[in-house]
Amino acid sequence: MLIIPAVDIRDGRCVRLVHGELSKETQYYEDPAEAALRWRDEGAQRLHLVDLDGAFAGTSKNAAVIERIVKAVGIPVQVGGGIRDAAAAEDLFARGVERVILGTAAVSDPDVVAALCRQYPGKVVVGIDARAGLVALRGWVEDSTVRALDLAQQMAKLGVKEIVYTDIYRDGTLQGPNLEALREMAEAVSLGVIASGGVSSLQDIKNLLELEPLGVTGVIVGQALYTGRVNLPEALALQGGAS
Repeated sequence: MLIIPAVDIRDGRCVRLVHGELSKETQYYEDPAEAALRWRDEGAQRLHLVDLDGAFAGTSKNAAVIERIVKAVGIPVQVGGGIRDAAAAEDLFARGVERVILGTAAVSDPDVVAALCRQYPGKVVVGIDARAGLVALRGWVEDSTVRALDLAQQMAKLGVKEIVYTDIYRDGTLQGPNLEALREMAEAVSLGVIASGGVSSLQDIKNLLELEPLGVTGVIVGQALYTGRVNLPEALALQGGAS
């Protein structure tokens, strides 16, 4: 199970939000590349970058910053936020991004997901951000009536191999991941599930490792790393740092 540090970018800076709310922002690094290099140097094998400006605006706003990070770290990088058409995804691939994460587009235009899966097999990830089991869209400011489980099953049929499943109520709160929802998701779909939201301790990561046989292939850790609650080398040691 991969342990994947998160680097969230807003206005070119590395920040963290709570529940995805812009009013609850904490800045950690003026230059997000500094954070990315720190996690790379501490042993991360993949990074999770989020273009927060893109997520809210609907178009990528930090592509140049992302490209600079990709070139600097030299490890696989996955990117989400504002990727709502094929052109945006193709631009990021051209900049060296390993995987792109589609969220709103998975609901609004699943044909785009299918086409990208055919063109870039294994490199298209779908971000399923759920509030009480229902998918939230457009930077989490819009609720839908789509069930997270139904969307995951639909994406599997389109060729998606991995999803990032975020419990919005847990994101940035350090309250622990929603293990019950993750178990339900992993058991319901034949996809790799990357857990996101709420990790606060090494014990949380140990709990997630128990779900690995069900298909939980990774966990994104953000706030806990930046606040020092989780030490990345210690976390990696729990699974040997293996991919």
